[in-house]
Amino acid sequence: MDTILKLFGEGENLSALQMSVRACFTFFISLLLVRLGGVRMFGKKSSLDIIVFIMLGAILSRGIVGASPYLPTVCAATSIVLLHRILGFISVKNRRFQNLISGKKVILYDNGELQWDNLKKTSISKSDILKSLRLETHQDSLEKISTAFLENNGRISFIIKDVDTEY
Repeated sequence: MDTILKLFGEGENLSALQMSVRACFTFFISLLLVRLGGVRMFGKKSSLDIIVFIMLGAILSRGIVGASPYLPTVCAATSIVLLHRILGFISVKNRRFQNLISGKKVILYDNGELQWDNLKKTSISKSDILKSLRLETHQDSLEKISTAFLENNGRISFIIKDVDTEY
């Protein structure tokens, strides 16, 4: 027990070695937490995922620098990951809950017309849409686009008109 205390240190007066040991240990704990949280935790990048990502960084950093006791810090981080898993599971089962937690897509452009009310609500400009259009579809005109959405992860997606459709 005395060896562990010497390696991990106690309180805020940690040596470089103690902080390094905490950082390495936290790295492996973080790997386990990410595995526990699942790929979704960093794959979808929804508002829920981003909040968990920020909170994990904030919580675990406190344990590394000794601002909070180490074991309670790890327990708090594990609780956040478990809560994320539970909310994700409920979201899969309940569409209304999913919309509450993750948000819904918003139509920005439809049938040749910009949806100005939705653009204002989402603070998206026409130039934002055109920039995303160039990056996503390598086109510079909305002419071949049927619909554009602001997805719940903040990205703008495009549905290209069917080639067989007459203009």
